[in-house]
Amino acid sequence: MLYETKDTWAASPTKRVALFGMSGLGKTHVADMLRATGDWFHYSVDYRIGTRYMGEHIVDNFKREAMKVPFLAELLRSDSIYIGSNITFHNLDPLSTYLGKPGDPARGGIEIEEYRRRQDQHRAAEIASLIDAVQFAERARDIYGYPNFVCDTGGSICEVVDPDDPDDPVMAALTGAMQLVWIEGSDDHVDELVRRFDRQPKPMYYRPEELEANWQAWLERTGDAPEAVDPDAFIRFSYRRVLETRQARYAAMARHGLTLSAEEIYAVRSAAEFETLIGEAIARA
Repeated sequence: MLYETKDTWAASPTKRVALFGMSGLGKTHVADMLRATGDWFHYSVDYRIGTRYMGEHIVDNFKREAMKVPFLAELLRSDSIYIGSNITFHNLDPLSTYLGKPGDPARGGIEIEEYRRRQDQHRAAEIASLIDAVQFAERARDIYGYPNFVCDTGGSICEVVDPDDPDDPVMAALTGAMQLVWIEGSDDHVDELVRRFDRQPKPMYYRPEELEANWQAWLERTGDAPEAVDPDAFIRFSYRRVLETRQARYAAMARHGLTLSAEEIYAVRSAAEFETLIGEAIARA
């Protein structure tokens, strides 16, 4: 606990929190609200991944696709056009598109070995981006004069940390510099997230052992050859399984911080209400 009591939190001139939990439960919404006050610096881990650590991979992939078109290939070779990635806090599509989905190329999939390689790249990028949050908290204060800092983590944070390892570099960095806050979803939230994902399945990061277990389970279930797997069907199948394992991993992380329900977060309408909510959570803890 970075802030030992409710009063310590209230009196602190510098408030720093790291929000974590399933995607879609309000982390970015709260971070945006805090940033709008002018007193909070909003650090998006996914944005950092997509710009600082995965940016070249993403753009190189764009260029590979463009080189398949003779007209564009000639312009690229002569440096006549520029191809870039327009990632924002609210549009991370270039990153998820690069991660891709394993399976049949004719249905938008990529070969499983290439998929594993990109997953490994994402893991390294996420770990680095989470650790970078500590220095950004200092920079936000020293350079820009923001007294407060909110780290908006990605849903896969629980896949790249070991909360039971006292030497875990990410956990050590975050707990030493900011207050961890889990936004806990209920079974109903999980069901809604699954329904939302079914409508628009998106690429995501898995722990290597979980990816392998899901991949093998799908191949055995369908009898598909790896190159014939329906990419969207596979990630729909994996998504529910991942959410179920992530809940336990989030809960383990929350032993090092605070827990707020998604309903509590949904009810927050101002930075002052958020700060009050954190104080109450500290008192409960």
